[in-house]
Amino acid sequence: MTVNSGAAPTGREGGDNLLAVEDLHVYYGNIAAVKGVSLHVKQGEIVTLIGSNGAGKSTTLRTISGLLRPKKGTLTYDGQNLATMRGDKIVGAGICHSPEGRRIFPRMTVEENLDLGAFLRNDKAEIAADKERVLELFPRLRERITQKAGTMSGGEQQMLAVARALMGQPKLLLLDEPSMGLAPVLVDLIFDTIKTIRDQGTTVLLVEQNALAALRVADYAYVLESGALKLTGPARELAKNDEVVSAYLGG
Repeated sequence: MTVNSGAAPTGREGGDNLLAVEDLHVYYGNIAAVKGVSLHVKQGEIVTLIGSNGAGKSTTLRTISGLLRPKKGTLTYDGQNLATMRGDKIVGAGICHSPEGRRIFPRMTVEENLDLGAFLRNDKAEIAADKERVLELFPRLRERITQKAGTMSGGEQQMLAVARALMGQPKLLLLDEPSMGLAPVLVDLIFDTIKTIRDQGTTVLLVEQNALAALRVADYAYVLESGALKLTGPARELAKNDEVVSAYLGG
């Protein structure tokens, strides 16, 4: 498979996609933030969206999770139409979103934040098992389990944001800038954990400004520029692409 320009078919348009976004257009008032983006995520993949600030990456995720509504285009997840589905129904269908900026509940404890991640569930035994799983993924959270979330470090809050999303038992996990503002050692930890999450059976759609780290863990990548697709292709191939290296990898 080769790297494609944004307008070219990618060969990923078949019926085996967990998520298919086709010709997505999203506006803020009269301003077009996303302009005809199409992307596809297959079960068991890590797919990443990379690009500079204002490229439309976070807007795309927010539209998938129901926080924004598209002006045009289709969003199909596991055979269901997301474009008209309420946000809570989207979570119930298996899409959970760890947003940019973490958005944890600062006055609540770590455990209370995790419990809120499971707010749509009533399977107490499985909730307890999932809580144990995320505490194994992020041992630091176990140490902080009774601590107010707002008193933790930025890295710990990011771990909590991801863990809280996992408590929704997602089939598809949306991660928006999970490495933002973190020290390099924590960036490595977060990306190692993303690989573990995928290995445990959760598909991941990752928005990330740290293009090098994202391309190292992803299977497939989409490069957005000014709200439109610039390039698509297998992550390893995009990491070698001269245009990508020059624009995003410091080459």
